[in-house]
Amino acid sequence: MTSVSEFPWAMKGRDVKPGPALSRYVTGIRPYDAVSSLDKIAAKPEQTPFKLDWNESTIPPSPTVIAAINRFLSNSHHLNWYPDLYSRRLLVALGEYVGISPDHLLVTNGSDDALELVCKTYLDPDDQVVVPSPTYTHFLVFAGARGAQILNVYAENPFVHNLDGILRAIHYTTKLVYLVNPNNPTGLMYSEEDVRTLLTAAPNALVIVDEAYYEFAGKSVAHLVQEYTNLVVTRTFSKSFGIAGLRIGYAIGAPELIEDLKRVFNPKSVNVLGQVAAEAALGDKDYLKAYVDEVTDAKVQMVNYFRRRGLQCRTTPANYVLLRIHDPRRFCALLEHEGVYIRDRSSMRQMQHYVRISVGTIAQTEEILNRIGRVLDKMPYAVS
Repeated sequence: MTSVSEFPWAMKGRDVKPGPALSRYVTGIRPYDAVSSLDKIAAKPEQTPFKLDWNESTIPPSPTVIAAINRFLSNSHHLNWYPDLYSRRLLVALGEYVGISPDHLLVTNGSDDALELVCKTYLDPDDQVVVPSPTYTHFLVFAGARGAQILNVYAENPFVHNLDGILRAIHYTTKLVYLVNPNNPTGLMYSEEDVRTLLTAAPNALVIVDEAYYEFAGKSVAHLVQEYTNLVVTRTFSKSFGIAGLRIGYAIGAPELIEDLKRVFNPKSVNVLGQVAAEAALGDKDYLKAYVDEVTDAKVQMVNYFRRRGLQCRTTPANYVLLRIHDPRRFCALLEHEGVYIRDRSSMRQMQHYVRISVGTIAQTEEILNRIGRVLDKMPYAVS
């Protein structure tokens, strides 16, 4: 019988728990702060909750989506087979929606998957990544896991455009520039002219424009991928389309860029129900428009309410507002008792005292504001 002593490398550190060491690029990474209210909601089944912490849709997807899923599940073979590789049927519908040929598109397992795919495809250790901040932090995990050097670019005022600061940060060795547009959490939005300036200033870099909130903002630079090969735009079905649980996103880029992404992309990674749901959602644009219009009106309703209460509330082009409050932690805790779950952003640099509140329909907002009003009555010194 072979003895472990015959393998001298196995004798070293035998008092240490077996297993490989972490990648040196992962060791220093802090996990994404994925705080969810689902467990708290489940613990109060008697309460009607308002989940306003992750900027998801506050209503179910279109009935067309539910019907399409039910039709698919009525087939004799459905979940036992792998999904359509590369989501080819969905690509055709997406091409019509975006107004671009399908060879400019890649469907991914949520837009987070698209962001991670870009990092896997283009980043080497010590590559520089320029990130206007504060911003969506999950991307930092993807870039950091590749050993990239992340340069966060902060303006003196996070709510003021900082194109000059971004341009000063870009070097000829910069590999990626990550721009969330409109930005989460600040709501700041850069113009097409600004993006063109970045693309021209960083010809050796890939500029990522994260358009997760495109449907609400109504402005896009996706058409620029037909002019610039160093641009990729990412989008999601998790916000306006109401299918966050099915994880569908996509990347838009020049055909050669899409082919490069496919080098490390798993073509069967996008689940079949997500593909079916996304195609159906694209087929009901009236439902989408009605919801986006409701959110737009409800944002005005919410902002006006807070201002009447003497609070500073910032609207955004997306589906959320930012509220400045004296004691964010207590405010959020009291709201949880009322069944309203929002996101405390006050621990982020330059976001002290701010909470983020997703916005839904007008009817929902009326009830939400009633509950918020009860909390504010308990916080006479809420103004920060």
